[in-house]
Amino acid sequence: MWELSGKRDIEVKGVTNDSRGVKEGYLFVAVKGSSQDGHGYLAKAIERGAHVLVVEHIEKEFKNTTIVRVPDTKVALDELAVRFYRCPAQGMNLIGITGTNGKTTTSYVLESILREAGIKVGVIGTINYRFNGNSFDASLTTPDYMELMRIIREMKDAGVTDIIVEVSSHSLDQGRTRGIHWSRALFTNFSRDHLDYHATMDEYFKAKSLLFTSLGEDQKGNQAGAVINIDDPKGKIIQERAKVPVVSYGLGYNCMVRALDIESTIGGLRFRLATPSWEIPVASSLLGQINVYNILGAAATAYSVNIDERAISEGIEKLAYVPGRLQRVKNTRGLSVFVDYAHSPDALEKVLQTLRPFVKGRLITVFGCGGERDRGKRPEMGKVAGRYSDLVLITSDNPRRENPTEIVYEIEPGVREAGLKRVNSGSSSTGKGYDIIIDRREAIKRAIHGATKEDIVLIAGKGHETYQLFRNRKRYFNDIEEAASAASS
Repeated sequence: MWELSGKRDIEVKGVTNDSRGVKEGYLFVAVKGSSQDGHGYLAKAIERGAHVLVVEHIEKEFKNTTIVRVPDTKVALDELAVRFYRCPAQGMNLIGITGTNGKTTTSYVLESILREAGIKVGVIGTINYRFNGNSFDASLTTPDYMELMRIIREMKDAGVTDIIVEVSSHSLDQGRTRGIHWSRALFTNFSRDHLDYHATMDEYFKAKSLLFTSLGEDQKGNQAGAVINIDDPKGKIIQERAKVPVVSYGLGYNCMVRALDIESTIGGLRFRLATPSWEIPVASSLLGQINVYNILGAAATAYSVNIDERAISEGIEKLAYVPGRLQRVKNTRGLSVFVDYAHSPDALEKVLQTLRPFVKGRLITVFGCGGERDRGKRPEMGKVAGRYSDLVLITSDNPRRENPTEIVYEIEPGVREAGLKRVNSGSSSTGKGYDIIIDRREAIKRAIHGATKEDIVLIAGKGHETYQLFRNRKRYFNDIEEAASAASS
């Protein structure tokens, strides 16, 4: 039941739940979050020009302001978002991708395939939001519901018909995609991550599963479908829980879409893509088995919506790289340097497993761990790095409000457990072991200056990000630019 007091006939020029985003004529929704309560910012919203307040409770009177009382402002915000942006998702094809790793790369491959099929496609993802040649920085993997509706409306008005959305476990748990009727939902894989937010792995998996257990009809009233990696044990559980048709993918014979005769080199991948309807050769500049799965996930989704094999094959081949995902750094010294976003033990292990077979000299890994995030994964990542690398340089990532040195020393025991001993990485170009270099720029320089053409250097953890976070300070920092600069000096 909504209770309204004040003027009813008011033009609302915008809706927000962030008092900092309020402008003249806006409606402000006071939402209680995990750390802050919007009810404490009502006066600030009025000061900035809000004409309407949507609240659960209110203790102070505001003259010349319309007050709407509701039982749950989160639910009200979702309803207002849909109304304000005129039901933007109606009639569109929405594809949600979730999983611990691979969401971004899979979205890029699928986007390339859909474009090749002549479909006007938009993407809402970790790196950016993009459509029709336009690109906008993303602050969250999945934006809040109000922002999501705004972006979908903008895409729809520009003629976009299909939207690919990276769906995080946080957004599912917080209901940020509540009310979206997906055409397809894609599951990539599941491993440890985000335990700073989810109390247990079971809770983390429960959040991921919500995307699939909620499937029914899509925005057009058609039967939705799921696309699932059933080589992953959790994929088999999701397959059992899904109440919609499933297209499975993987390397096993029980998968509907699978890869055969895989050839993997430092230059890319070649394999035969097999479906129940056809079998075609595909080639990609992406590296390793991890990307075989990402390509399969995208291809299986395209197959499930009846995209033809030509568009699938050419879409895969035309994607040259994915920003910050095993992205090769061009340099004049002929060094093999890669930047990757891997920031969980499983992601780091998969990337190192991908690179290891191509190493003729040493595999040199530069990485750190983010502050104010799952501390338990720090020694685990150290162990993974130490197991697969010849030289590990432990450095700073995004320390946030933590002491960078303390983070590094929580990573170190894992590296030592893997059998590496501390060395002076600057004293020899043939050394093996690990070193600690807190300054990330210096660590990248040390790794590249000490590398030879026989070595492979991996700079992990930040990928496409162009910043470092220190307490309340955000400074520009780009791993790709730093690596390129170090290789030319």
